[in-house]
Amino acid sequence: MSVKQRVIKPKNQRTKRALEQRAPKLIENTKTAMFVRGGRTSEQVTQVLKELCMLKKPHAVMFKRKNIMRPFDDQTSLEFFSNMNDASLFLFGSHSKKRPNNLVFGRTFNNHILDMIEFEIQSFHSLKMFKNLKVTEGAKPCLVFAGELFENDTEHKRLKSLFIDFFRGETISNIRLAGLEHVISFTAIANTISMRGYRTVLKKSGCKTPRVELEEIGPSLDLIFRRTKLASDDLFKRASRQPKALKAKKKKNINVDVFGTTHGRIHMQKQDMGNLQTRKMKGLKRGAVEGSADDNKKAKMDDGDE
Repeated sequence: MSVKQRVIKPKNQRTKRALEQRAPKLIENTKTAMFVRGGRTSEQVTQVLKELCMLKKPHAVMFKRKNIMRPFDDQTSLEFFSNMNDASLFLFGSHSKKRPNNLVFGRTFNNHILDMIEFEIQSFHSLKMFKNLKVTEGAKPCLVFAGELFENDTEHKRLKSLFIDFFRGETISNIRLAGLEHVISFTAIANTISMRGYRTVLKKSGCKTPRVELEEIGPSLDLIFRRTKLASDDLFKRASRQPKALKAKKKKNINVDVFGTTHGRIHMQKQDMGNLQTRKMKGLKRGAVEGSADDNKKAKMDDGDE
């Protein structure tokens, strides 16, 4: 017997709005991240979770209670929390003798774990250690990735995609220069990922465009790779698929060069130059040319008689 899919009917307007918020859309909502504490955490892990949660706000959910779980052994609890909180991103922190100062970045697709990458915190400098101005809460950051590994290595490519999902913020079409005040840099060196936070400072340059300087504001993290659990290529391709309605339709005979200039090609029928209409001028008429030649002849004959 075929199993019918259960349809949830809203009982009131509040439930109806919640269901509409979770319903599939052409342009999805900004992804929410969960920050989960394990059964045992160190002071350093707790502080990292709090400060990364501050960077992700307002699209963040911080779990205050401890949750005894092992993401790489059993993902059911994380998938349950993800479904309940409508959060497709998570950061899990724990501490043990075998894996001290442990962080697990991950994301879900269709309420199931898609990717998980585990790190060890090698060094950490809090926001409080940098005595300067901070950025506005919820400001969209500029993400910078440095290192050939982000382009060549498969795991680092997937990590880059995960970090972009995690820290990108809201999807916008335009941004003003003064609004670009937060920069997050990721540097890949061997088995270490260095994360740094900066604030952009606009100074006078003597011309219309200001001089941009970076001031480190934290948090500063050095992470060491531990374990990974990545989705297969087919599953990742299905998770990255875009609706047909969002794909830009290809326009015929139009291309863009490397400098961003748009070039168009126009196809025309072969033109008969014999029937080409040109501009008419009195001086080019045949009668006018013959008349002027006769006048010149008479003038020359009169000069000879004299």
